Amino acid sequence: MRRVSILGATGSIGQNTIDLIARAPGDYRVEALTGARNLTQLAHDARRLNARLAVTSEPDGYAALKDLLAGTGIAVAAGPQAVAEAAARPADWVMSAIVGAAGLVPGMAVLKRGGTLALANKETLVTAGPLVMATARETGATILPVDSEHSAIFQALTGEDVTGVERVIITASGGAFRDWPLGRLAGATLAEASQHPNWAMGQRITIDSASMFNKGLELIETKEFFGISPDRIEVIIHPESLIHAMVGFADGALMAHVGPPDMRHAIGYALHWPERRPLPVARLDLAQIGQLTFRAPEDARYPALALARRVMDEGGLSGAAFNAAKERALDGFIAGQIGFLDMARVVEQVLDKMSSSDGLQNATLTLDNILQTDRLARIRATEAIEQKS
Repeated sequence: MRRVSILGATGSIGQNTIDLIARAPGDYRVEALTGARNLTQLAHDARRLNARLAVTSEPDGYAALKDLLAGTGIAVAAGPQAVAEAAARPADWVMSAIVGAAGLVPGMAVLKRGGTLALANKETLVTAGPLVMATARETGATILPVDSEHSAIFQALTGEDVTGVERVIITASGGAFRDWPLGRLAGATLAEASQHPNWAMGQRITIDSASMFNKGLELIETKEFFGISPDRIEVIIHPESLIHAMVGFADGALMAHVGPPDMRHAIGYALHWPERRPLPVARLDLAQIGQLTFRAPEDARYPALALARRVMDEGGLSGAAFNAAKERALDGFIAGQIGFLDMARVVEQVLDKMSSSDGLQNATLTLDNILQTDRLARIRATEAIEQKS
């Protein structure tokens, strides 16, 4: 019986992971589940899976979670440190589905003990890619990508020599505004940005899809995880979201991973790796689909992509600053403090200021420096938001 933990259990990735585990209860022992404010869901899932530990990242949620799990024998804890401690507990496989930079420290806790980390948290590699990969090598830890794009690349590279890779193409739906006239984007509302045309996801990542900041993060992830040169990583708009990524090789061959827009595919691949097992996902009817379409992303519509390429070029702590500024800018948009297009402007302003004054490129990449950069970038982004609001 495999011991598993799910960090970020109440989000969309966590819930899909729980769906797969609950279908084979005799195969898994759930060590820990963590969540944030959705205590009712967290307690429900802890009961359902008979988890040993349930943790909320919100310190003031301890009493309520304790009450919800009274009489079950399930241990309860609260606060960011408790989440990291949950990640460090012995488990054969850990899903990292925490949203944002908050996923970095718990993910590192898994790697430091040499565990297997199923990585759905983009920010872990964006903010600390070289440190993360070095830690995994030193401890013998395994990282399995769970983003649909990176899972697709990982699968396409199975049995291949990465030195023979000529290019990697990650696809993007284009988000809610892919067909809008450019002149309308400045007035895009929160409700409009929160409606994804293909995927069922949480609000924050859905908005990141509309702005393509999520794809910017994925560009950086691809570089860090697979060691692919930035000039060999491409993004293409693919409205159907059926091809998740393609890998081109030196002989001209192009391997594409094709599947339905269902995160249980990538989650299930990581859960069962190195085996393939049946999954409850739709089987594609290619005749019914008829055609697949592609187009190049427009720079004016998706400035986040250029910012991500800048980060890859600059290296160092630029990824930590980029991600923190992006998260804070997203907060500002959700709160109505800035417009949709202002998010990219805020991030660019933070990168400009911190690159010149805070030495992002040449700094030593340590966990403390990354966390300090994250804090400073959020302050800079808040200042930029206040100037615009």
